[in-house]
Amino acid sequence: MLPSSWMNADLHCHSSVSDGTLTPEALAARAKANGVELWALTDHDEIGGQQRARDAALALGLPYLTGTEISVSFVGITVHIVGLGFDADDAALKAGLAATRGGRRERALEMSDSLAKAGIPGSFEGALKYVGNPDLISRTHFARYLVEAGVCADTSEVFRRFLTEGKPGFVPHRWASLRDAVRWISDAGGAAVIAHPARYKFTANEEHALFTEFKAHGGLGVEVVTGSHSAAEAVRYGEAALEYGLAASRGSDFHSPGESHTDLGALPELPGTLTPVWDVLQNRIQRPQ
Repeated sequence: MLPSSWMNADLHCHSSVSDGTLTPEALAARAKANGVELWALTDHDEIGGQQRARDAALALGLPYLTGTEISVSFVGITVHIVGLGFDADDAALKAGLAATRGGRRERALEMSDSLAKAGIPGSFEGALKYVGNPDLISRTHFARYLVEAGVCADTSEVFRRFLTEGKPGFVPHRWASLRDAVRWISDAGGAAVIAHPARYKFTANEEHALFTEFKAHGGLGVEVVTGSHSAAEAVRYGEAALEYGLAASRGSDFHSPGESHTDLGALPELPGTLTPVWDVLQNRIQRPQ
């Protein structure tokens, strides 16, 4: 029997319910076709696609975990916390996600004003064309519009020139607290996981504070193998999982066939020395009948 760390689990991706381009049903089909053995849809601050994703996955014979990715403010930086295996009907979780989504429209209008001052008018209306759910308008939707408008060649260029701190279009947002996000997930019966930790560029002290506070609030896991981690970063955060006593997760962070560097199901295996988060969540996995 193969060790559970070899399972082709993909527990981080986005649909058109947030800032992906494929429907939950199309993502389920792509995951199955790519050999994924356990899947979760983790839309930003939203669980509106969960029933569709679950039904599509189970119809294909693909085991499923509920998922979301919550935006958190920590030491002035936006950090993402993935929730897995929770009760999608939990009232406190749904209310918390709704509150987190609440400021996105106002932020988007400020982003549009900033881009207009830089000589790029109409970006709010342009971004809305790419939004499946107007409550979840985000930088990614603006980036797609800037490519369409010919301002940039691709979304990578957008984020080099715009929408990041110090560049036109950047507007900070006050998200959920780390404590609240972790508790919403754990109180709903799920596991909280730090998403793609290498992306935050924290100092050693800041990162230690993040991991320590996360664990103290009841956080259970960290993404070790993910679409934005290099092999060296996977090793680094595998060591962090052991150091802080966290389970290890794996997810492509797939958004779109034309934009994402890593496809669903195309990640390296987890190192065998780690405890996979799906081992912790065995009783929360929804399986085909």
